[in-house]
Amino acid sequence: MDLNETTLSQKKIFDGEVIKLRVDTVTTPSGNSATREIVEHPGGVCILPLDENGNVIMEWQYRHPFTSLLYELPAGKLIKGEDPLECGKRELEEETGLCAKEYISLGKIYPTPGFCTEIIHLYLARNLYKGTKNPDEDEFIELEAEPLEKLVDKVLSGEINDAKTCVALLKANEMKNRGLI
Repeated sequence: MDLNETTLSQKKIFDGEVIKLRVDTVTTPSGNSATREIVEHPGGVCILPLDENGNVIMEWQYRHPFTSLLYELPAGKLIKGEDPLECGKRELEEETGLCAKEYISLGKIYPTPGFCTEIIHLYLARNLYKGTKNPDEDEFIELEAEPLEKLVDKVLSGEINDAKTCVALLKANEMKNRGLI
């Protein structure tokens, strides 16, 4: 069975600074039509900064949609046409004041594929050195360093819930266990 859908029409609903919203009408594999609400997002990057002692530099940041502080890795939104690695380097320095001599791809994730086009590229940053911290005007961040293994325990216990952070920590830990990093 062909599981693909065919787009019949698209209607733009909202065109914002960060996201766009559209409604698509599609033909399903059964031949029926259906509506798909799509959030268009430029994508982003998540960086796992790992220091020479095996500690990961994490961030506490208030996230308004959840009206709470989240414990997460440095991350940021791609600028249209921007290379994901360059975005990651920029975000790492802006948010933590750190730069890295080595970046290793941890792949990419589709955080909410049921309705959003966002793709998040994941990187591990090693051989860290001091840069210049320069967060966005509306960004308020507290940094904390913890061992990778302890952070994995926090993912497994549900203390860390940010999807990009969970995936990056688990992937990095598994790569470490396999001797790949």
